Order: sequence, then structure tokens, then C-alpha cells
Amino acid sequence: MSSLQDLLAQKAEIDRQISDARRHERNEAIAKVRALMAEHGLTASDLVAKTTGPRASTSGRKVAAKYRDPASGQTWTGRGLKPKWLSAALESGKQLTDFAV
Repeated sequence: MSSLQDLLAQKAEIDRQISDARRHERNEAIAKVRALMAEHGLTASDLVAKTTGPRASTSGRKVAAKYRDPASGQTWTGRGLKPKWLSAALESGKQLTDFAV
């Protein structure tokens, strides 16, 4: 049976081998990427996602209100959960079009 010191030494050696293998594979991957970039004439800026154009992110942008409560002036964009004031009005028999802006 191995002693604790022997097992810890084996673990340290295995950890070192894992680190070396990871570093070697990473360097190979970088070399492949560089070769592909050179072959296709790409630069690092070509790899960065574009934030302009038709598929630009819409998160964080304000959306115009589509529905307004005439009594309180509260609005709803039509996104997310229906507000309580609108749900209550719809349950009382009103139509969604009654609140359209």
C-alpha cells in the first residue's frame, strides 16, 4: 500500500503532466488558427462580432408603448407579462384594442 507522501507525489506529477499536455494542445490550436487566418486573409478584427447592421442586438433599447390605461396613464409595450391593470380590464370585458395607443 502506498503512503500518503507517495500518493501526493504521484498527484503532483500527474498535475504537471496535465498542465504540460494542456499547454501543448493550446499551442497547437493557436498555430492552426493562425495558419487558417493567414490562408484566408483574416485579421483579429474579422473575428469580433459586428454590433451594427440588421442583426444588431436590441437589448437595452427603449420600445414605444403600444397600450395605455386612460385612467392612470400607465403604459405597456406589449412585451413581457401583461400588467395587472390590463389583465383586470380584459377580465371585466374590455378589448385589448380599447387600450391601443
